[in-house]
Amino acid sequence: MNPSTPRQIAEGAKHASETLADVDPAVLAAALVTLAASLETSADAVLDANRLDVSAARDAGLAEAKVRRLTLDPVAIGTLAAGVRQVASLPAPQGEVTQDRVIPESGLRVRKVRMPLGVVAMIYEARPGVTIDAFALCLRSGNASILKGGREAARTNLALFDLIGKALGTHGLPAAAATLISSSDRDDMAQLLSCEGLIDLAIPRGGPDLVSFVRRHARMPVLAHDRGVCHIFVHEAADLDMAEHVCVSAKTAAPATCNAAECLLVDRSIAERFLPRVCAAMAARGVEVRGDSATQRLCPGVTPATESDYGTEFLSLVVAVKVVDGLDDAIAHIRRHGSNHTEAIITDDPAAEETFTRRVHASCVVVNASTRNNDGGALGLGAEIGISTSRLHAYGPMGLKELTTQRFIVSGRGQTR
Repeated sequence: MNPSTPRQIAEGAKHASETLADVDPAVLAAALVTLAASLETSADAVLDANRLDVSAARDAGLAEAKVRRLTLDPVAIGTLAAGVRQVASLPAPQGEVTQDRVIPESGLRVRKVRMPLGVVAMIYEARPGVTIDAFALCLRSGNASILKGGREAARTNLALFDLIGKALGTHGLPAAAATLISSSDRDDMAQLLSCEGLIDLAIPRGGPDLVSFVRRHARMPVLAHDRGVCHIFVHEAADLDMAEHVCVSAKTAAPATCNAAECLLVDRSIAERFLPRVCAAMAARGVEVRGDSATQRLCPGVTPATESDYGTEFLSLVVAVKVVDGLDDAIAHIRRHGSNHTEAIITDDPAAEETFTRRVHASCVVVNASTRNNDGGALGLGAEIGISTSRLHAYGPMGLKELTTQRFIVSGRGQTR
């Protein structure tokens, strides 16, 4: 299925990206509609492959948080198909004119126009849905994709990629517009990441070891989908009913995701009224609460927190809790322990809201809502290729526009300098 070497893979993808640049975006959208239908009609085959991956992962002792990320079900397949259709329905970003003006001094017409990045290498761990999301976003934005999934999801990724290949072939698109790398050899990955001039962007999506490996070896720009150490600060002016609902949901709805809440910061002035109720609600949902000394005094039975609990991405039903002395103390804690992913405040005080959103520098700052809303679908982007915690080029969920760059097109009538 694949060329024999990482460099040949990159060369094939580069050639395919040049072909895609000349393809009518409507054809790219049609291929995605075909893929969405295939996901639904071939769901049983995909789920059979996934069951084998999940069973092997459990036998190998894979952490339960990773097993949850690995697992697909009929609802997840339906969500993937819906996401692909949504991406297909969005306006194609390539060719969009974002600036058009005439320079008075020279008479030059200067336009700024979106164009595909070229070749995107997506390197990810036990999330087979990324195979579909990354391909869909890359294709719709005119990019070729190299997909390197984790070995835990190898069978599922192969089943999904078979549907991708058929969709490309149905619409006469080059097979190398998407390539799945099945090898788990880190030397192969390092060779791929050395292909400067062939791959335009590498996106690692996984744990710190994976991100560090990609950054260390890449000879092209890297946009990291890094840890999600997400905080919710319950301000003294919070609606406590809303705060309880948001905090519990943000922790328990999908605890293995990067946008789940990992730490609650509670204003000391409301701690006595709020902490016992939220800790009880967490415990009722099976959450282990790890609290500081103030939390322990108010909520007997919580696990004493260690310093290392603050700044940890648990990816499970564990939450750290700390009582803070107001807005400044909460912001200081977030600056010390956050990961630039998602930070939230619950407050009815407009001044506190403005201060928090101005001073907290995360890819997404949320007011009176769950951290789980930092997601491509929730923010109207369709699927996402990842949530960038880097600050250059893209910051936050990466949708279609984030997979393009902008160039200048200058039109004149003989002007010289």
